[in-house]
Amino acid sequence: MLKQVSLICFLIFSCYMGVESKDLKHLTNELEVNVAASRVWELYRHLGISMLTARELKTVIQSVQVLKGDGGVGTILKLTFVPGNSSYTERFIKIDDEKKVKVAKGLEGGCLAIGCSVQIVRLCIIEKTSDSCIIRSDIGYAVKEEFEANDPKPNIQLLAAAAQIAKRFLESSKNDA
Repeated sequence: MLKQVSLICFLIFSCYMGVESKDLKHLTNELEVNVAASRVWELYRHLGISMLTARELKTVIQSVQVLKGDGGVGTILKLTFVPGNSSYTERFIKIDDEKKVKVAKGLEGGCLAIGCSVQIVRLCIIEKTSDSCIIRSDIGYAVKEEFEANDPKPNIQLLAAAAQIAKRFLESSKNDA
């Protein structure tokens, strides 16, 4: 049921964004965390996960700048990567506290710089039990026709690393409590 609701929301969202769902490709990462979904969502909901990841991955992320907003819908976030000559900018377009879903649309950089026309990052915190959940990170993207032969793809490794960092941070703080 949850997958069906997610698919319907994604299809509606894709139509809203002017992209047909059949044109989007996906890269997905899932990680189980032994912490309540509500605690993981607290970290992911606003800017916490971005700031924590930047602090832990100083060899990858040079800086995180909030260009607009406070972490809610409409916030524009810019990540600058080491050595500082590439960046990725996104806008938070949906934050659903009930479903624990956050969606961001890439504005520049990332796969948009190498031939993609759309990049949508969707982060979902899925409750398994009262004290465990799954962090699902998904990147939906479309490739411009003239770049299809090059097969450009976004890189999901940073989102996977962020999930691992969140897991370590939250599970260790759970044990300290």
